[in-house]
Amino acid sequence: MKKILIALGCGLLLLVVLVGWWIGSRPERGTTGSVSTKFRWLGPNDKIVVDAFDDPKVQGVACFISRAQTGGVKGELGVAEDTSDASIACRQVGPIKFNGELKDGEGVFDERRSLVFKKLQVVRFFDRERKVLVYVAYSDRVIEGSPKNSISAVPVMPWPAANTGVPGGGTP
Repeated sequence: MKKILIALGCGLLLLVVLVGWWIGSRPERGTTGSVSTKFRWLGPNDKIVVDAFDDPKVQGVACFISRAQTGGVKGELGVAEDTSDASIACRQVGPIKFNGELKDGEGVFDERRSLVFKKLQVVRFFDRERKVLVYVAYSDRVIEGSPKNSISAVPVMPWPAANTGVPGGGTP
């Protein structure tokens, strides 16, 4: 009986440590908004969440990513496995300036989609011939990834300096 209680205590301690690690490993980003997609009796509803993030090596580009977030008790504890569905839209939001050398396939965003095995990632490519930044959002898994993906392209163009009445300058 004593061995069983010790094993249960160790298992509970491991779960607490993993949940703390999971919560602490979430990237900082700005949540733009969310909409509920499924009512849950216990815990938060399932929803679609939209977050914004800036490309760390390309000043003047912002990306918006939407993805499903599982609610319920598992979702509230951070142990639910979210689906691989995601969509991305990246836009030029100011003059584009490269901060360092760009490497094709370089990660610009990642987020865990399950406690251990699944991750949502965004990688960047630069099509030098067309002068276009290409962002690809996809989900991978330790054993098997998903072919579901989303893509967004941002042409590298001069930024208008004149204020046209749009907050922040630029054109409508």
